Amino acid sequence: MVDLFSDEDHFWLNGYVNKQNCCIWTEANSQVYVETPLHPEKLTVWCALWAGGIISPYFFNNDEGYNVTVNGYRYRAMITNFFIPELNNHDVQEL
Repeated sequence: MVDLFSDEDHFWLNGYVNKQNCCIWTEANSQVYVETPLHPEKLTVWCALWAGGIISPYFFNNDEGYNVTVNGYRYRAMITNFFIPELNNHDVQEL
């Protein structure tokens, strides 16, 4: 049996930081308001880690190279067209 951990995350391309996922510790007044776009452009990246190493990151974009929203169809396509072939490049039986 091989344990494999995978996750995906969003990276905002304008430097935006999701304050719900980030904690800032400061002695100064932290009640600073920063205006941000309602829907900043972001890139979603998937990666996996296992005993055999790291399955290289997968960037969710379309055929023209534009960033896209991840849905069930795109996630399934990533598993079928990227992850399984990438995993087949490793000798899982030796682990």
